[in-house]
Amino acid sequence: MLNVNEYFAGKVKSIGFENGSIGRSSVGVMAAGEYNFGTAQPEEMTVITGSLKVLLPGATEWTVFSAGESFHVPGKSEFNVQVCESTAYLCRYL
Repeated sequence: MLNVNEYFAGKVKSIGFENGSIGRSSVGVMAAGEYNFGTAQPEEMTVITGSLKVLLPGATEWTVFSAGESFHVPGKSEFNVQVCESTAYLCRYL
């Protein structure tokens, strides 16, 4: 039912779960740092606490997303994230 994942030497941790009304999702925390993520399918990322500075595929400028804000990432792509303080997120796999 729950899948625990750890990335970047333990600086990013998430718990994946399946929810009938939402579908497949994960909730996690990113410690301060810079990360590059790859996607297999489209994703919707929502910041729960803290903020993420994100460089989306095809973008030339970074965008800051704060608590309550969301962004979409295309499938089969990569995006970069800069985190200044520990930040919680919800990722929905679309």
